[in-house]
Amino acid sequence: MSIRIVQLGTPRQRDEGLRIGTVRRPPRGVPRSEFALRNFYDVWLPILAPSQPLVTLALMSTDEKSWRTFERKYRAEMARPDARRTVDLLAALSHQTNFSVGCYCENAERCHRSILAALLVECGARPG
Repeated sequence: MSIRIVQLGTPRQRDEGLRIGTVRRPPRGVPRSEFALRNFYDVWLPILAPSQPLVTLALMSTDEKSWRTFERKYRAEMARPDARRTVDLLAALSHQTNFSVGCYCENAERCHRSILAALLVECGARPG
């Protein structure tokens, strides 16, 4: 069993399992009843998304120094009790079932989901 990191709205991969959205906002213009049908997500966990100020910081990040600042601040947000418990839960669940976590960003390397993937592995998750 494992966790995969995906771009929301892309075709699902084989054995991807439940798709979890780790974004602040649902997809624009898509009825809630169609989120899963259109390959966005089955379950929404905005607690794993960066805060709006951090989203802005990430979008303005143009070099490694600013990206490292974003990463440090996002990790601090994920260290808060509710977020940390959610990360721990997902890490434990990865030993029992397949699922994926995702965001809308095209470039996974410049998206919080790459950092979230590392956090999950650091907490014992099985990467996909």
